[in-house]
Amino acid sequence: MTTANQGTRVLVLNSGSSSVKYQLLDMRDASRLAVGLVERIGEETSRLKHTPLATGSGSREQNGPIADHAAALKAVAAELALDGLGLDSPELAAIGHRVVHGGLKFSAPTVITDEVLTEIERLVPVAPLHNPANITGILTARALRPDLPQVAVFDTAFHTTMPESAARYAIDVATADEYRIRRYGFHGTSHAYVSRETARLLGKAPEDVNVIVLHLGNGASASAVRGGRCVDTSMGLTPLEGLVMGTRSGDIDPAVTFHLKRVAGMSADDIDALLNKKSGLVGLCGDNDMREIRRRCDEGDEKAQLAFDIYIHRLKKYIGAYYAVLGKVDAIAFTAGVGENAAPVREAAIAGLEELGLAVDGELNAVRADTARLISPEYARVAVAVVPTDEELEIASQAYELVTPGANS
Repeated sequence: MTTANQGTRVLVLNSGSSSVKYQLLDMRDASRLAVGLVERIGEETSRLKHTPLATGSGSREQNGPIADHAAALKAVAAELALDGLGLDSPELAAIGHRVVHGGLKFSAPTVITDEVLTEIERLVPVAPLHNPANITGILTARALRPDLPQVAVFDTAFHTTMPESAARYAIDVATADEYRIRRYGFHGTSHAYVSRETARLLGKAPEDVNVIVLHLGNGASASAVRGGRCVDTSMGLTPLEGLVMGTRSGDIDPAVTFHLKRVAGMSADDIDALLNKKSGLVGLCGDNDMREIRRRCDEGDEKAQLAFDIYIHRLKKYIGAYYAVLGKVDAIAFTAGVGENAAPVREAAIAGLEELGLAVDGELNAVRADTARLISPEYARVAVAVVPTDEELEIASQAYELVTPGANS
């Protein structure tokens, strides 16, 4: 798409059910001009925290009721205007929206039209917690700047390159097709960014590198990336499948749900809440903060230790599985809150995998840094890396390149 707008700024919006996270970036040097968060939208205790990085004047806070997303974005626009960064600025080239579910239709960033919005709405049944909030943010932003390109960047897009052998579940094809049941995967912007940055760290082009990316936060997912293209990922139809997470179970025998309905009399909503909000680490030991779990482990807490062991066991299984899928692995990259900061997780996940060419250097692993780095010894056949993710930059870059062709070439 071409546009007469020659601006270099992109506003990135991540609209949740009761929150809006935002960043304003200048794509000339990928610098942050402002960042902020509106939380508890619709409550009396709403809060807006805005940090104008361009001016260095420190954060500002608003506390008090913010009725809805429209009011939230108007408040954000007002805060940006105070710093000379308002939404009416000719420097603004686009607004990039994180949209969680794009199904199979959207495999790339897409300028939002009425037809695109209709398709995002059609995907609400497979993303009932996320897509409605994303739609609300889009509609509000369009109302504020109807003349500006609005770009949807989809969490699922990076995973649309999976072969059917990886994306299909082994259920009746007609039923699966009618109800769109397949593995879609999530955290795609993170997996795309981190796999590319890992190749850069190795001094190679993305198409020449096979990487296993481990995005470990409160939500967690793994992906197998061959030559810059995702060939498998751990999350499925929803973000519930795969690794053990903060509050989600990850992989589980689907018959458990039938058992809970028959034996415990639990409803579908009860089971949904159990598996998504009361399972994972919090279900196993009552904590979903890895720092607290490790503190408890160090004090001899058996529940915390078991939770940690189950978490690591599942992680190892996916490393091994994706090693087999790729055949040849150049690097394993840890990212997101736990992956970037929890040295014991990285050490435990790689321990015992020496026959696969994997090892972690204890001293390198213990270093805390906010830059991409290798933590494997020089003799290791497979590099082990810590690569901080930057989903906002990935969204901004994709949106800017779409509305300003050739900008990143």
